[in-house]
Amino acid sequence: MKKIGIIGFGWLGSRIAASMSDKYQIYTTATTNDKVAELSSKGFNTTLASFPDFQLEEKITQWDEIKAMDVVIITIPLSGKSCCASSLYNRIQHLLSFIGDFHGQMFVMSSTGVYPDIPGEYTEESLSSDQVQGERIIKNTYPQVNILRLAGLMGDNRLLKNYTISNLEAPVNHIHYEDICNVIEAMIEKGSEGKLYNVAAPQHPSKAQVINAQKNLPPAEEVISEGKIILSSKLISELDFVFKHPDPRAFH
Repeated sequence: MKKIGIIGFGWLGSRIAASMSDKYQIYTTATTNDKVAELSSKGFNTTLASFPDFQLEEKITQWDEIKAMDVVIITIPLSGKSCCASSLYNRIQHLLSFIGDFHGQMFVMSSTGVYPDIPGEYTEESLSSDQVQGERIIKNTYPQVNILRLAGLMGDNRLLKNYTISNLEAPVNHIHYEDICNVIEAMIEKGSEGKLYNVAAPQHPSKAQVINAQKNLPPAEEVISEGKIILSSKLISELDFVFKHPDPRAFH
């Protein structure tokens, strides 16, 4: 049984662990002792770890268990759009100290938010990893890393109807967490390394259409304004991947 390390046990990390726990041995991190105890009671091998945005006097020590791991999945934010360059740099340096000299398969969860907010269709070739600070630093240290640029995370309690929304005619770029888990598992089984993929559901209805579907209201008008469209065609082609949830209107 392969050993999988998940760094960052938040909304997405917890779902990845749950989907893989029957196939792999799961190791994970938590930021508080209470969380470590909770996750350990669920059968996960859990280590206390955090990656602050400020510089530390001493380096974070390497994760002891990582030497036995086959795969590491990083879900803490590293795309850099929500924080300044120096804060992101500090966070990543702490992360690198924690991972150390790891040569196994690695996944980083980035974001489609790295693409400019300009209407048009975007593929991975629209913006290279070298142009995204967090992706570039990780890739320079671990050339085997797989970078997954995730669209808006949805599923379970995360539904568009629960948020304050503007520009209702704009198209959505959403991804159901189950498809993220399925992409990662497919890449683990294939032994993928050094890949960059957009991970977004292939259908892009308007926000109004998604919200009406989630509220069980009559379908909104088939009016979709210009907007940013994230294409996952490379992922579909190279992995022969079939989305379980291709239509964001049906995520609920």
